[in-house]
Amino acid sequence: MRTGGRSGDNAAVIVDCAIYRDGHRTDGPADFSDALDEARAHGDAFLWIGLHEPTEDEFSLVSSEFGLHPLAVEDALTAHQRPKLEVYDDSLFLVLKPVEYEQKSDTVTTGELMVFIGDSFVVTVRHGEGSPLGEVRRRLEADPSVLKHGPTAVMYAVSDEVVDHYTEVADELQVDLEELEAEVFAPDGGDSSSGSSSRPSSSKSTAARIYGFKRQVLEFRRATVPLAAPMARLAGGSVPFVHDRSRPFFRDVNDHLLHANEQVEGLDRLLSDILSAHLAQMGVRQNDDMRKISAWAAMAAVPTLIAGIYGMNFEHMPELTYVWAYPTVLAVMVVLVLGLHRTFKRRGWL
Repeated sequence: MRTGGRSGDNAAVIVDCAIYRDGHRTDGPADFSDALDEARAHGDAFLWIGLHEPTEDEFSLVSSEFGLHPLAVEDALTAHQRPKLEVYDDSLFLVLKPVEYEQKSDTVTTGELMVFIGDSFVVTVRHGEGSPLGEVRRRLEADPSVLKHGPTAVMYAVSDEVVDHYTEVADELQVDLEELEAEVFAPDGGDSSSGSSSRPSSSKSTAARIYGFKRQVLEFRRATVPLAAPMARLAGGSVPFVHDRSRPFFRDVNDHLLHANEQVEGLDRLLSDILSAHLAQMGVRQNDDMRKISAWAAMAAVPTLIAGIYGMNFEHMPELTYVWAYPTVLAVMVVLVLGLHRTFKRRGWL
């Protein structure tokens, strides 16, 4: 039973709908209302229905048939929710934020995945193109020993898939950040050429890339950090509609999430260090430029000073009547400038 609904109106948003009994997929009524009644009649069966970006009208029939809480329904339709776990009288509501990373554009994108579980049913609502659940469903169907644990097994498998992908995204970000770090600490400081004329624009480009990565890591943190409390609750406490024997599985997911959060924190610290190093390098380069400018200005000031004094039209100036006065003064200027140049060169100002 791939799609279904009372009148077929919801077939477009229902990605999949099936009854599972003793860990195996079974045929059932095409109408999901009748399928839910059949699953509840058997006791050891449950119905799993998956939806993708339903509208309010499309979701209203599902929510009324499954008795979903209006506040949870509003969250599932509105999206833009933080990861959380809500317990209602007739259902348990979990919000997850799957993450995808596009390496070509250095962009982290997040979707939203809502999981409702209750008496013999699972409803998953997905927003965005990330983290399709078809592979999760196929993997569960291939492992009846896990699927026979009922709706809790679906919530565990979905959470495990989302959290495991966090680690993959963190690894991809780590690789790109190490490349950015190597670029910043390169001899030219990330400049596209060694000429000083290219430094300002190149430095701005590098700083923009660092800040861009900062924004992507912040988006990543918004998905991973708030999920820690729900996963800890599922792993450690008694939560309605969640079987006690599932705690070790959720503890495993929680451990993976803690590792992912540590990776995200490490990425954020690495970016802060890279930014600080880049700003320090910019300051050093600016100081070098100012010293060079000051050195050339000092060398130009000495002959200007001497020439200015001799241009004052005084009668009693040294050696005014001497034949070699003019070349001597020029020679003195050259010697003084060369002396300053050598001194500045020795001190690394030029």
